[in-house]
Amino acid sequence: MKIRLSMAFAAAMMFASAGAYAQAPITIKFSHVVAPDTPKGKGAERFKELAEQYTDGKVKVEVYPNSQLYKDKEELEALQLGAVQMLAPSLAKFGPLGVREFEIFDLPYIFQSKDDLRKITDGDVGKSLLAKLEPKGITGLAYWDNGFKVMSANTPIHTPDDFLGLKLRIQSSKVLEAQMKALDAVPQVMAFSEVYQALQTGVVDGTENPPSNMYTQKMHEVQKHATLSDHGYLGYAVIVNKKFWDGLPADVREQLERAMSEATTYANDIAQKENDDSLAAMKASGKTTFYEPTAEERQQWIDTLLPVHKEMESRVGKDTLEATYKALGR
Repeated sequence: MKIRLSMAFAAAMMFASAGAYAQAPITIKFSHVVAPDTPKGKGAERFKELAEQYTDGKVKVEVYPNSQLYKDKEELEALQLGAVQMLAPSLAKFGPLGVREFEIFDLPYIFQSKDDLRKITDGDVGKSLLAKLEPKGITGLAYWDNGFKVMSANTPIHTPDDFLGLKLRIQSSKVLEAQMKALDAVPQVMAFSEVYQALQTGVVDGTENPPSNMYTQKMHEVQKHATLSDHGYLGYAVIVNKKFWDGLPADVREQLERAMSEATTYANDIAQKENDDSLAAMKASGKTTFYEPTAEERQQWIDTLLPVHKEMESRVGKDTLEATYKALGR
């Protein structure tokens, strides 16, 4: 009798343990390289909040900002290996994976407005680009904005002639490299987490960033001048490990898609305000002098940089470039 009870108890405990294990929440590690108070950082936190709410705790999202887990060059490999489940890398990061078409977003002056941008991210071109990630073991979920970039340096940079010989940090992107060379600057590829120190020590003379990134990383403390050039766009693709995503229960995946849709609206809605507030704060600090180009100077920038489109046509893909121009009505 005692043996039977012991066996029954052991079986009950095993069942209870298995049940508890089955009820353990699904963990999503969401890694990114910027500060929590940037548009991307806030978007990640909003996704965490909504994902945990909509799944009734079936999913736990752990957000790791500021390169706490991985730097720029490491994070995509970590995602493919399953070490993290979700990332939001900048659109320039997919070139090393062989998906160079995303570098269409890096072309200078490709977008004249947010309306232009939406025609691509919300349209067929944006969808086709995300689909190209599938063979790499990655599922693309959404596009998140940061904003249009300013150019900074420790000397005034009002016209293209002012860039001669300046060492400027860029992300790893052949398009951005060509952009800097068109300005007669010297491009320096560097991880985002290393930029402040490089600017501080003079390893590089300047860089390009939307105001929110510049402010939250305190780059304005080590840059004397910046020009409101709006020459390029910085955005992100929210991506997930495909095997992990496909393996989720259908109801959980549906709830996470809902959370991502709402987090995307939130992140994109706040992006402009975050950049406006950051720019105002940097101006108020008095540490960086911000310059607004005249109409004539802006045209000089455009005339100097537009040839990069043709130069990079074979890299981003002629079909992708033509489809983008068509979507933009050009």
